[in-house]
Amino acid sequence: MISYFYKDVRSEDLLTLQKHRAGAWVCVEHPTADEIDQLVEKFNLDAGHLSDALDVEEMPRIEREGDVLYVFLRYAHVNDDLEISTSPLLIVLGPKAIITISMHSMPRLQQFTGGKVSFSTTQKNKLFLQILGQIVDQYDVYINNLGKRIKGIRTRLRTHDVVNQDFIDFVTIEDELNDFLSGLQPMSAMLHRLLVGKHINLYEQDEDIVEDLTLATEQSIEACRSYTKSISSIRDAHATIASNNLNRSMKILTVATVIIAIPNVFYGMYGMNVDLPFQHTEGMYFAVVGMTILLTILIFLLGRKSKIF
Repeated sequence: MISYFYKDVRSEDLLTLQKHRAGAWVCVEHPTADEIDQLVEKFNLDAGHLSDALDVEEMPRIEREGDVLYVFLRYAHVNDDLEISTSPLLIVLGPKAIITISMHSMPRLQQFTGGKVSFSTTQKNKLFLQILGQIVDQYDVYINNLGKRIKGIRTRLRTHDVVNQDFIDFVTIEDELNDFLSGLQPMSAMLHRLLVGKHINLYEQDEDIVEDLTLATEQSIEACRSYTKSISSIRDAHATIASNNLNRSMKILTVATVIIAIPNVFYGMYGMNVDLPFQHTEGMYFAVVGMTILLTILIFLLGRKSKIF
């Protein structure tokens, strides 16, 4: 679907146009092959780059073809399976318009169309930076939510028995954090390149925005790394605890087996159908029982002295 929006510096309302005009924002979501061909023909764009924007594995990068700048990004969103993931976004800065192409509807772009963000489509570079800001903010929201989930699971592990679902949750969260890192790290490098001024002309106010975005992106990256390390530490700690508990259980079972096995030697001998010494002696049963009890106590004391258990 292709939508055309227009809003100049003096206007307060965002206009939805039926066709393109100079200074408009072309917002493309769920594009079909025919719509891609229309964009290529109308704005003289590179068909290969537009096709790359529909590749779910496309990584962030910057490409320039003539006077058109292609900026590939990844934004965070909740997919159809209600899982947090990232998808590619292509922002095209051309002489005629700014164009955004995404495979899914971007919730953060609704901040613009819903009137929650003050912007102007005629100021292409500033709008581009504002879109970047919304993407970074969305990452920050999801990362903070993941941090809360990690703390909740960690608290639950301290007060309850560990279940497999807890570690499945950790694996899911870690995968989401790594997915965020794959989108944030190239974005941070891209912002540094923009700050140098190699791709777009920035005013002093725009440079301040890029610096703030760079700082926010780097903070999000460090948060992802910190949460990933926290998950790894918690998982390793519980693996060590589980191994230690298993060793203790095996030691107890081994000692119990030894203590039970030795008296059974005497019980087995006097259970055979052959003549044995003292088998007709009165009180021999109590003597055997007493001897096995004493032997069991002796083995237990020797084990404690040797710190076997």
